[in-house]
Amino acid sequence: MFMFTFLHAADLHLGSPLRGLSLRDRELAERFGAATREAFETLITRALEEKIAFAIFAGDIFDGEGKDATAALFFNRQIARLTREKVRVYLLKGNHDADNVVTRKLPPPELAHEFPSRKAETFLIEDLRVALHGRGFGERAEIDNFVLGYPDPKAGWLNIGVLHSSLDGRPNHDPYAPCALDDLRARNYDYWALGHVHAHEVVCEDPYVVYPGNLQGRSIRECGEKGAVLVDVEDGAIKGVRRLLVDRARFTEIFVDASALETPEDLRREITRRAEGEIERAAGRFLAARLRIHGASALHPLFAADPSGWRDQFENALAHAGETIALEKLLIETHAPKAGAKRDSELDFAALLDEVLADPAFAAQAREAIAAIEQKMPSKSEIPSEDFDSVLAEARDLALARAERSA
Repeated sequence: MFMFTFLHAADLHLGSPLRGLSLRDRELAERFGAATREAFETLITRALEEKIAFAIFAGDIFDGEGKDATAALFFNRQIARLTREKVRVYLLKGNHDADNVVTRKLPPPELAHEFPSRKAETFLIEDLRVALHGRGFGERAEIDNFVLGYPDPKAGWLNIGVLHSSLDGRPNHDPYAPCALDDLRARNYDYWALGHVHAHEVVCEDPYVVYPGNLQGRSIRECGEKGAVLVDVEDGAIKGVRRLLVDRARFTEIFVDASALETPEDLRREITRRAEGEIERAAGRFLAARLRIHGASALHPLFAADPSGWRDQFENALAHAGETIALEKLLIETHAPKAGAKRDSELDFAALLDEVLADPAFAAQAREAIAAIEQKMPSKSEIPSEDFDSVLAEARDLALARAERSA
C-alpha cells in the first residue's frame, strides 16, 4: 500500500494592511497582522509534523503590489523550512499576487515551482506519479475561463488542478477566472486545489473540488475557524481531506437579545456569559468580538440617551469573561417595546413624535438642516434615504429617552 499526504493552502494575504480595522483600532489591527504571520509559521510546522510529500499554495499569497520586501522575505524563509526537508512546493499567483513587484526580484528557494501566467502548464512528480496542472494570474482582473485551456490528464497518474477562481460566483468575491463545476469535471482530474474564496468549502467529492479558506480571518466578515487542508492519498487515489486549523486570532459576533433583560446589570451578566462561551470555543485564540444588542427592550431609552457611553460598560463585561477577548465594534439595535394605550388625560409623546416624523414637510426641513451641516464638514456627502430615516429614528428615541429621564 502506497500512501502520502499533501498540503493545500491559499489566500495567505501576507502583508495585508487591514485598513478598515486600522481606522477603528490600530492595536487590534497590529494584533491580527501578527496573527497572519503566526498562522503561516504554524502551518509550516504542522505540515512538517505531518511529513507531507508536497505543498500547493493556490494564489493570493501576498496582498498586493508589495513594494516592501518584508512579506516576501518572510514567506521565502518559511517555505525554505519545507524545501530543506525535500518537500516540493507549488505556487500559483492569484488576483492579489499578479502585480507584486518584489517577488520577481526575490525568487523562492529551489524545489519551489511557480505556475506560469500565459497558459496552463504541468509539473510532474515522478516518484509519486502525480501531475499538477495550473495557470496563475498575469493581471489582477482575469475574466477568462482558464480551465478550458488546462492540459489533458496524464493517464494512470494522480491529476491535480490548481486554480484561483470563484467558480460560478461566491458572495463577497469578484468573479475572476470564472468557470462552472462541469468545466472542472470535464478535465477528468482527481482533485481541484482552489483558491480565492476565504471560506472553507468542499464543493464536490467526485472529483474533489476544495477551497481550503484563508489561514487567518481579516475582518468581521471572516468569522470562525481558519486554516488549510491536508489531503490523504492511498494507491493513487484521494482517500480524504482533513482540515488543518492554524489561525491565531478570530473574529466573532455576539448577539444578545435584550428583550427579557430588565436592568443594565442583567445585560452585563448576559454579555459576560456569552463571551465566556466564545472564549471556550476559541481554545486559547484571541477574539475580536462584534457585540450586537437587539430586541424590544425596556433598556432602550437608556441606550438612546447615551449610546456611546455604553461602550466602556460592555467592554468591561467582556473583560470579566477573560483576557483574550476585545470589543471590535458595538451595535445597539434595540427598539422600545410597544407602548400600551394611553388614558385620555395622558399625553402620548411617542405618538406625537411619530406624527411629526411622518410629515413630508418636516422631513424636507430636516434634510435642509443636515445639508447645512454637511457643507461645513471637510468632505461633503449626501446621506442616502435609508440612512436619513435611521437618523430620524435615532433622534426620536433620544427625544423620548430625555423626556422620560426628565419626567
